[in-house]
Formats: sequence, C-alpha cells, structure tokens
Amino acid sequence: ENGLISYRLENVPLLVHKEARLLLFQGIESFENLSCLDRVSGAQLKISLSAEEHNQTIPRQTRPQAWHVMYADRYTCQEEELDAVLEDVGFQLIMLNPDSAGNPTDHFSAEEAGLHSFFFLLILAYFVASCIYMQPLWQAVYKAGPMHTVLKVLSTALFLQCLSVLLNYIHMAKYARNGVGAPIMGNLAEFCDMVAQMQMVYMLLSLCMGWTLSRGRKSQSKPLQWDSSPASTALALGGVVTQGALLIWEQFEDTDHHSYHGQQSVPGLLLMVLRVSLTLILASLLYQIISAERSTIKRDFYLSFAKGCFLWFLCHPVLVLLSFLFSEHQKEK
Repeated sequence: ENGLISYRLENVPLLVHKEARLLLFQGIESFENLSCLDRVSGAQLKISLSAEEHNQTIPRQTRPQAWHVMYADRYTCQEEELDAVLEDVGFQLIMLNPDSAGNPTDHFSAEEAGLHSFFFLLILAYFVASCIYMQPLWQAVYKAGPMHTVLKVLSTALFLQCLSVLLNYIHMAKYARNGVGAPIMGNLAEFCDMVAQMQMVYMLLSLCMGWTLSRGRKSQSKPLQWDSSPASTALALGGVVTQGALLIWEQFEDTDHHSYHGQQSVPGLLLMVLRVSLTLILASLLYQIISAERSTIKRDFYLSFAKGCFLWFLCHPVLVLLSFLFSEHQKEK
C-alpha cells in the first residue's frame, strides 16, 4: 500500500521564493561520494514546498524500504557567500506508513510493525500462566523448603520481566495513537529487564558454584538448598557486574529505547560472547555435579536444571543468529 508524507509550512512566500523542495532518496550507501548537484538530481522523488499544507502519496514499494529526506532550494549548491538569503525556514513534516486497512495513518515503521500485538499476546500469556501457577507457587514458597530462596528469586525475576512487557505495551499503545509514545515507560521497561537478567545470572552462577563446592559436605536433609560461599558469591558478582556494565554501555550505544537491540554494537556482541561463556562455565560445573551424583532422582533434577540454564542463556544468541536469515526490516522483530 501507499505511504503518505504530510507537511505544513510556516512562511509560504519565503519558501516559494527560494524554490524550496524536499528530496527523497533510497539506498544512500554512496551518497557521501556524490557531488551536490548529483545528490539533488539523483532524488527518486521531489516534493515542491509551495502550499501551506500538502499531502503527498508515496509510491507503493515491493518490499519495505527506508526513505531519506533532504531539504533543498535554489541556493543549495551555490558556493558563494549567501548571507542575505540565509533566513531560516520552518516546516513540519510527518511521514506515515499504511495501516492494516491500507490507510496511511500507522505510526509504526516496518521494523516495529506487529510488536504492539506481540506484547499484547505476551501479556495475555503471562496472565493465563499466573492464573494457573500462582497458587501452587505461593504454596511452594510458603512451605520454605530447600529451594525457597531460589523460588523467590525466580518469582521476582519473572515479575520484573512481566512488568517490563506491560510497560512496553503501554508505550506501544501510546505510540500507535500519537507517534511519540511514552519514552519513560520504555526506559522503565528496559530497567526492569536489566534487573531481571542480572538477578538470573547471579542466581544461576551462585547456585551451581555452591553445589559444586559443597558437594562433599551437603546436608542430606536439604540436598538442593542454595549453598553460598565466598568463591561462589565472587563468581556470581563478577558475572553480574560484567553483564550490568555491558547492558548499560549498550543503552548509551543504542539510544532508541525499545527493550530489544539488534546486537550490532560492540557491547551487544560482547553480551552475546558473555552469554556463551557463562553457558560453558555452567556446563562444566553441572557436568562435574552430575558425574559425581549417584542418586537417579538428583541426577534427573540436575539434567533438567542444566537444560533450563542452557535455554535461558542461549535462546537470545540463537535468535540473533537466525535473524540474519531475514531481511533488514524483519531482523529486530
């Protein structure tokens, strides 16, 4: 379907005198190597700024592509001094994609289309799961068994991730209406997700390291309790600090806060390396535990726990690798 560009001018006579226009380009890989005249003449679409308000339909594309807009007028490519004609011009420009009905009123870009519905379905899944598992989980936490602390940490991390999804949905819902959204909600969503990730890393590293170091002296009455030690705590804190620093670095590298990142920056790639490295560390620790464990029940538990750890650490790197099979506008989704 066709897109739409809508503009509103502040000083029409000045823009008409300057012969002002908007130039639209696609595929600007070699744009910096072109001369000024080549840039102006090479525009795929030119829109004259001659009316106070105007709506310009964008030709239909076979696939989603980004348009780059440049302002130009009769003085753009002149090299002599232009002090007398450098009066500021003001205009408002709105670019809209077509919505599901074909009307160009959708604020979502091709990279973000569908995320609003995705977050809604995710909230629905969290709600259904909470209705099913809330009572058994509360009973397990209330009993204060050997995995009491682990269950509390897992519950807190899950609550934070659910809260992150809810905040993202609120941001997307507002963005669908006004094209701006609620940036503070996006920032809070990322913060909740970061805290949940660091909680999980600390718990998994401390838990596995504690099991390894206390294997010989573990109480048989509580075989699966969270045994912390200075070594396990130091390793867990090291993992948390490293991941936290990379997550914060990534926020500064990618200022578009949306709670997901394309992992194309240096901190994003380092986060992928960290996840794989932590997976290898946990695999080594769990292999030592399983190899020395004689109880079939405990061995099955450790195997199930290992599968959960690997799924949690490796799902994101695997999805990032799979995203390279898709087109540019589908990668982040």
